[in-house]
Amino acid sequence: MPFLYSLTIQRATAVTHAIFGNFSAPKAQEIVVSRGKVLELLRPDDAGKVQVVFSTEVFGLIRCLSTFRIVGASRDYIVVGSDSGRIVILEFNTQKNCFEKVHQETYGKSGIRRIVPGQYLGIDPKGRAIALAAIEKQKFVYVVNRDQSARLTISSPLEAHKNNTICHGLCGVDVGFENPQFAALEVAYDDSDRRVDAKYKKTLTTYEMDLGLNHVTRKHADPVDYTAHHLIAVPGGHDGPSGVLVCCENYLVYKKPNHEDIKCAIPRRLEAAQSAQGIMVVCHATHKIKDQFFFFIQSEFGDLYKVTLSHDEDVVSEMQIKYFDSIPVANALCVLKTGFLFVASEFGNHALYQFVGIGMDPNDPLATSSHPDQHEAVVVFKPRAFVNLLLYDEMQSLAPIIDMKVVDAIGEGTPQLYVLCGRGPRSTLRRLRYGLTIEQMAYNELPGKPHNVWTLKENMEDETDRFIVVSFSNETLVLRISDTIEEDTNTLLDYKSQTLHIGLMKGNTQIQITPQRVVYIRGLIRQEFAAPATSSFTMGASNESQCVVATANNKIQVLELTGTGGQGAMQEKRSVEVGQKITCIAIAPVPEGRVKASFMAVGLDDRTVRIFSLEEDRFLKQISAQALGAPSIPESVAFLHFQSQDASTADVLYLHIGCNTGVTVRAVVDARVGTLSDQRIRFLGERAVRLHQTTVQRGPGLLALSTRPWLCHQYLGKAVMVPLSCDTLDAAAPFCSEQVPDGLVAIAENTLRIFQIERLGETFDQVSIPLNYTPRRLVALPPPTQPYVDLTGEGMQVGQMSMEMQPHKIAVVEADHNAYDLHTYNEIKEGLKNIRLDRPQEEKDTMDIDEPGKPEIKTEDVVRKEEEDLPETQVGMFRAGEGKWGSCIRVIDPVQNTVCCKLDLDVDEAALSCAVVQFEEAVAPCLVVGIVYGMTIRPRKVPRAAIKVYSYNEQYQLELVHTTPCEEHPTCFCPFHGRLLVGVGNHLRVYSLGRKRLLRKCEYKNLPMGISWIKVVGDRIFLGDMQDSVHVLKYRGADNSLYVLCDDVVPRYLTCGEVVDYRTVVMGDKFDSFYVARVPEEASEDELQDITGTAGGTTLKVKGDTAYVTGSCHKFETQCAYHVGETVMSLQRCRLSSATKEVIVYATIMGSIGALTPLVTREDVDFFQHLELHLRQEKPPLCGRDHIMFRSYYTPVKNVVDGDLCEQYLSLPPAKQEEIAAELDKVPADIIKKLEDLRNQIL
Repeated sequence: MPFLYSLTIQRATAVTHAIFGNFSAPKAQEIVVSRGKVLELLRPDDAGKVQVVFSTEVFGLIRCLSTFRIVGASRDYIVVGSDSGRIVILEFNTQKNCFEKVHQETYGKSGIRRIVPGQYLGIDPKGRAIALAAIEKQKFVYVVNRDQSARLTISSPLEAHKNNTICHGLCGVDVGFENPQFAALEVAYDDSDRRVDAKYKKTLTTYEMDLGLNHVTRKHADPVDYTAHHLIAVPGGHDGPSGVLVCCENYLVYKKPNHEDIKCAIPRRLEAAQSAQGIMVVCHATHKIKDQFFFFIQSEFGDLYKVTLSHDEDVVSEMQIKYFDSIPVANALCVLKTGFLFVASEFGNHALYQFVGIGMDPNDPLATSSHPDQHEAVVVFKPRAFVNLLLYDEMQSLAPIIDMKVVDAIGEGTPQLYVLCGRGPRSTLRRLRYGLTIEQMAYNELPGKPHNVWTLKENMEDETDRFIVVSFSNETLVLRISDTIEEDTNTLLDYKSQTLHIGLMKGNTQIQITPQRVVYIRGLIRQEFAAPATSSFTMGASNESQCVVATANNKIQVLELTGTGGQGAMQEKRSVEVGQKITCIAIAPVPEGRVKASFMAVGLDDRTVRIFSLEEDRFLKQISAQALGAPSIPESVAFLHFQSQDASTADVLYLHIGCNTGVTVRAVVDARVGTLSDQRIRFLGERAVRLHQTTVQRGPGLLALSTRPWLCHQYLGKAVMVPLSCDTLDAAAPFCSEQVPDGLVAIAENTLRIFQIERLGETFDQVSIPLNYTPRRLVALPPPTQPYVDLTGEGMQVGQMSMEMQPHKIAVVEADHNAYDLHTYNEIKEGLKNIRLDRPQEEKDTMDIDEPGKPEIKTEDVVRKEEEDLPETQVGMFRAGEGKWGSCIRVIDPVQNTVCCKLDLDVDEAALSCAVVQFEEAVAPCLVVGIVYGMTIRPRKVPRAAIKVYSYNEQYQLELVHTTPCEEHPTCFCPFHGRLLVGVGNHLRVYSLGRKRLLRKCEYKNLPMGISWIKVVGDRIFLGDMQDSVHVLKYRGADNSLYVLCDDVVPRYLTCGEVVDYRTVVMGDKFDSFYVARVPEEASEDELQDITGTAGGTTLKVKGDTAYVTGSCHKFETQCAYHVGETVMSLQRCRLSSATKEVIVYATIMGSIGALTPLVTREDVDFFQHLELHLRQEKPPLCGRDHIMFRSYYTPVKNVVDGDLCEQYLSLPPAKQEEIAAELDKVPADIIKKLEDLRNQIL
C-alpha cells in the first residue's frame, strides 16, 4: 500500500482578507493577510517593496479577520474567525518573530456551517467588545478587558440569537464610550414563506451590549432596500457623527437612530449608466486624518470612489461620492498612514499604490445627496488614467490557477511549469522556473575575460560600497561607485598584477593579495609582504583582523594586524606546510566580542578539507577534517555565520565546501572546539562549485556558483538555499549603493552585471505573458516536423511529449462569458471615445446621460486622460450579457515570450478545450479544439457545439482543416492509438481523421453525468466524471466496442486527474481533497480471459455492459485520501529537475503548488507518522482547528503524511526539538536532515 508525503512548495498567493495596524511596534505600518489557510504578516521596506515578515499555516480555513486594540494600548491584536468553531485572538511576538495565541474560546462545532458563527465579525472601535455572527440565527458577543497585569481577558459569550434570520453583514458602531453597539443586515423569514418567488424584507438591526447588566439587547431595526449588501461604520465620539453607511445597489445611505436618512447615488461608467444591472460595492477602507475622515469604496467594476460626509457635531447634512481612480477589483483595501494603498486583488497580482493626490480635483465626477433626484440621480464618467494613485510595487499572485503543464518547452534541460492563471483581461500565461527573481540594473562589457570580482568600502562604518575591483589574468581594474561607475587609477592598489583576494580590515585597512606580494594600505601608508623567492602566492582570505595566504609550495602563512582598533602594522604570525596541494582556503569571521577568529579551513587535493586552529595555545594545529568521496576535490571553501533570531536559539557557524563535481557540502562547525558535524550534501549542477561571500538584507549570505547560481541565506529564521533565476555566473560579490541598496555585482564571460533580488521567500521566478480572455486549457505544440510520440506502454501516458532538442510552443484557448468578441469590443470602445461628457458650471458635479451638448469646463489634461486608451487590466472589459462570448486561440513562443499566432473566433463562439493529436491519417500533429456557440451558464444550455481541427506550419500559423458538429459541449480530448477520444457530454467517442470531418468510430453512452478529463495507459481509458468519480474503460478492437472495467463506490465531483501507472490514478475533487485509487487485481484477471466467449463472441461484451449498469463491475480500492484545503485544478506526474525524483505536482485555485512524493521504506513511514503525532501535540494549529480533523474534512486521511506539519518542527524552540527527537530515538539534526532531503528530492 503506497504512502505519500505531501509538501507545499509554493504557498497560496490569493488574499481573501487583509487588515492593517501596528502589530510588531507602536508605529509600525504593517498588513496581515489571510490566504485561505495561511496567515502572513507583511511590511513595506525602505524601498517600498512589500516583504513577508512571517508566514504560517493555520491548518484551517480563515473566514474573517479584524484588528483590535484596547484603549490605551500601543499595539494591535488580531481577531480570527475560522472553521474551528473557536474565536482566537493573536498578537505578534517581536522577539520570537511569530504569532502567539492570546485567547481561544470555543463557541460551536467545527466546519463551515450555516448556523455556526465565524462568517461575520464586528469590533467595537473602542476595543471593549467583539461580535461574531453566523449566516443564520446565531450571534455571540464577547466583552474584552484587561486585568491588573495588563493582560487581555475575554468574557464568556453572550447570546444574541434570533431564529429564522439570515445575516448579510455585521460591523461595530462607533458610539464613543457608551454601551457598545453592533449593526447587522438581516432578513427575517417564516417557515411558511420559503418560496422561490417570496419577497423578504431586509432590515438594519442594532444590537446593544449593556456593560452594566452584562447582556445583549436587540435595540431597534430599520428597514433598508433589499439590495443592501455592505456596511461601513462611521467614526463617532470626538472623531465623527457615528452611524452606519449602508451600501445598496447604485447608491449609499447614511443611517443613524433618530436621524434622517442621507442618500447619495454612486457615479457610474458611461457604458453601464443605462444598464439594468446596478453597481455593487465589494470592499471599502476608512481613513482618518486629524479632525477629518473619509472612505474609499470600490465597485464591482474596479472603480474607486472617495466618500465624504459633511457634518456638524452629530448631524450629517450632506454626503458626496467622487470618482477617484480605477484599479483591479479587490477583496480588501488597506490605507496606510505612510501614504500607501494596499490592494488585495481578487484575481491577479496584488498591488501597493502611493497616493499622489486625495481627489481634490473639482473636475472629477461627483455625486451629492443634495441632488434633486437624490439616490436616483445618474452621474456618469469615463475611466481615466491614474491621477491620484501611482503603482509602487506588485506582489505576484497565481490565483486562480486554471491549468498547469510541466514541460521543458524551451529546451534548457530542466522542466518549467506553465500555468494559466487569472480571469478576464488580467489573465496571464506564466512560465515558472525554480529560483528567485532578479532585476538587472546594469550590464557592461569588459576588456577581456575576468577571473574574479570584489566590492570594497572606503570605511568600515560606511553603508555603501565605494569600489568594484575586477581581477584579470595579469592586471586589476578598479571602478569607483558614485552616481555613475567609472574607472579609478588614483588608489594605492597594485594595478599591474592579478588580484587573488582583496578585503577591508579594522582601522579602514585595505589588503590586496597578488601572486607576488601582499599589499597593506592604511590611509597613505602602504606596506608590502613579498612572496617567498622560490614560490608565489596562489590564494588568500581575510577577516577584520587576520589574513591567511597559501603559496605554491603548499605552505600557509598567517598575517595579523597589531595594535588596538587595527591602528598598528601588519605582521607575519607564523606559517605551516600541509604536505598536499592547496586547492582553496577560508578564514572564519571574527565572533562578536572577540578580536580574532579561532579557525580557518584549507581544502587539499587529497579530497579533504581540514580545520586549523588560530588560537595561541594550538596555533595552526589541525583540529578536524572533512573527507570527500571520490572523485570530489574541494574547489572552494567558505564560512557562514548565522545569528539567532531569538534568545532561545544559539548562533550557528557553517562550513560550506564546493567540489569540482558540482556537489556542495555543508557542515556545522562547533564554535568552541572546531569539530564538524551534521553534514549535508547537495548536487547543484554539472560545473565546479565556486563559493563567494555576500550580504542579503544586511545579513550574511553565500553564493554558490555552478550551472546556476545558488544563494544560501537566512529567511524567517531558517537557513535556506535557493537558486537565482539568471545565467551562469563566474564570480560575484555584494553590491550596495544609494540606487541599489541590496544588490549583487557579478561577472559572466566578459561582462559585468549589477542586479538585485526582487523579493526573498519566493519559490519560482515568473515570466508573465498577458492574455485577453480567461484561459481555459493549454497544451505544448511540438514542431510540425517532429512526430508526436504516442507512448502507450505500461506506466506511460498517451500523448506524453518526447522532449528532445527542439523547443516547443504553447497553445492556449481563451474564452470569456458575458464578453464581446474583439471586433465588437473595439467598435464599442471607439464609439464611447467619441462621446464627450460636458458639464455646466452650476451642475459640474452631476450629469444626465441624455444631455450631451453642454459647455465644456474640463481642463485639457483631464480630457486627455479620459480619452487615453486605458489597458483592460486596469478598467476591465465591457459586459455583453448572457450567452455572449469572446474567445481566441493563441500560440506562444516561450523562448522569446512572444505570440506566434492569434486566431480570434467569431461572435459568440467560445473555445473551451484543446489537445494535440497525431492522427494515423496525418503526417504532422494537429491541434484539436472544442467549440461552443452561444452557450448560457444559468441555465446551462448549448445551442450547438463543434470540434475544430487545425494544422500548423513551421511558423506555427494555424489553418483550419475542418469542423465537426456535435450535440453537446466537447469537454476534453485525449489521443488514443492514432485516434481521438472525446468527451461529449456524458458520451465517450472515438474519432479518426477524415477529409471533411472527424469520423466517429466508436461510442459509449452509459456514463452518468459528464466527462471532465480523460487519460490513457496502454489499452485502459481512465476518465473522470463531473459527479461520479473515475471510470476505467477497455477498448475491444475485435468488435470495435468499449465497456466499463472498473468504477468507484463513492460519487466524487472531480476537477482533474492523473494516471500514476497501469492500475493507479490520482484525482482531485471540488471539495479541496485528492484521492489515490487502484484497480483491483481481479480486474486484470478478467482482462486475460478469452474474449471470444460463446454464441458468436457476444457473451463477454454483454456481460461487461450489464455488470456496469447493474453496479456489479469491479470497484476501485482507495489507497490514499487527503484534504488539501484548496481546490486542486491540475495534477501531473513529472520530475521538476534532472537531479530529483519523479513526483506528482498539483496546483490549486488559490495559487499554491504542491507535490506528492512516495515514502519508499517502512522506516520512513513510521518515523514521519510518529513525528506528526508529536507535532499535533507540541505545535497545535494557530486558529484552534484540530489538525487531523482538518486533513479529514470529508474523508478520513489515509496513507498521506502532512509535510507542512512536519516542517513545523523547524520553528520549534531547541528544547522542544530535543524532546521530540529523544522520543523518536534521534537527534534534532537527523530530523532536520530528513526534512531537507525530502524537500530536495522534489525541487
